[in-house]
Amino acid sequence: MSRPKLSHTPERNPASNPSRRQRRSTEIRERLFRAALDLFARKGFSETSVEDITEAADVGKGTFFNYFPSKDHILLAFGEMQLGKLEAAIDLARRTNEPMPEFLRSLGVRMTQEPTRNPAIIRALLQAYLSTTPVRAAMIDMQKRAHALHTQMIQIGQDRGEIRNDLPAAEIAHVFRQTIFGTLLIWSLYGDATLHDRIEAAFNLLWTGLAPRNQASSPSAVPLFTRGD
Repeated sequence: MSRPKLSHTPERNPASNPSRRQRRSTEIRERLFRAALDLFARKGFSETSVEDITEAADVGKGTFFNYFPSKDHILLAFGEMQLGKLEAAIDLARRTNEPMPEFLRSLGVRMTQEPTRNPAIIRALLQAYLSTTPVRAAMIDMQKRAHALHTQMIQIGQDRGEIRNDLPAAEIAHVFRQTIFGTLLIWSLYGDATLHDRIEAAFNLLWTGLAPRNQASSPSAVPLFTRGD
């Protein structure tokens, strides 16, 4: 009896099946992530269970843990998404000549699209930063990465002469981040439609301190912070 010819099958499948599996995996993860965000917005983070998320995403409960070790890790995924937007924006800033004030204003709009839809997750993120949840250490690391990105952004503005250069970029980045972070904190208590207006008002005031000035008449710069986190 002749043996079946199998020589071509192993050559085709590695090129196709992993790709299908990867697309399927990505699609399920996105469904879980978006279902979780929607539930956090409607029910709140604490009131949403893993079972709620899997039911909304129409997958088995055990499937959730194939993608996220815990519900708290949805917060990390949200943070990574926001960092990705920031990285893309900085890459765009390097490639364009858009004036820095306009660029920063547009950045504010892009970075607050998700928070506007989901104030509950912003409250959850802020609580996680202050708690002992399993993701706190990862969130602190994420904040360090965000600070590094904001520092790059400020440095671009300084190199162009559009942002004051009598203070280190890292110091200005701290103030920028704290302004945005504080604005998000106050807004998250209300969760209304005012976030973009709040960010715009905060930026307009902050820009009076960011704009270039006469270096000869400026006082000597004194660092405000000593750490990069």
